[in-house]
Amino acid sequence: MLLRQWRDADRRPFGALNADPEVMRYFPSTVEAAVSDAMLDRCRDAIERQGWGLWAVEVQATAQLIGFVGLNRPVWEAPFTPCTEIGWRLARSAWGQGYATEAAREAVRVAFDEVGIDEVVSFTTVDNRRSRAVMERLAMSRDPGEDFDHPRIAEGSPHRRHVLYRLPRNAWLPLSFR
Repeated sequence: MLLRQWRDADRRPFGALNADPEVMRYFPSTVEAAVSDAMLDRCRDAIERQGWGLWAVEVQATAQLIGFVGLNRPVWEAPFTPCTEIGWRLARSAWGQGYATEAAREAVRVAFDEVGIDEVVSFTTVDNRRSRAVMERLAMSRDPGEDFDHPRIAEGSPHRRHVLYRLPRNAWLPLSFR
């Protein structure tokens, strides 16, 4: 698996991933091609500007794009912002193979060792057990009192309520020696 900068050739597979109703199950809707392309452009621009961001994830053996994993700074306000989020979105064909956890561990390492961030957070809808399991494999912790209603998801949506997980640098360091 390789975390890398985005390429124009990634547009079609990234668009297919974002249009997959099962991949987007815990989001308000699937994403049309133009919106997916704009997201890819924002991801690429952030990496160029900062040296880090939401990287394209490629399976090296096949050179297949399977999604993204990386670091992001949400632009909306919540009780825990400003913050640096670790996030991922992978194609169904990549689920259950350890890619999200492996790539997320590398993103955490970059956050703490290279960028110098003191804490990363991750969040998802309450029912997204797969993503929550990745957060827990990363040794992130959750305080139910910090769960929140996502400010960019409409009231009444089943996806509005989110759980928040945190990983401070001092909780990660001992794990880096495993």
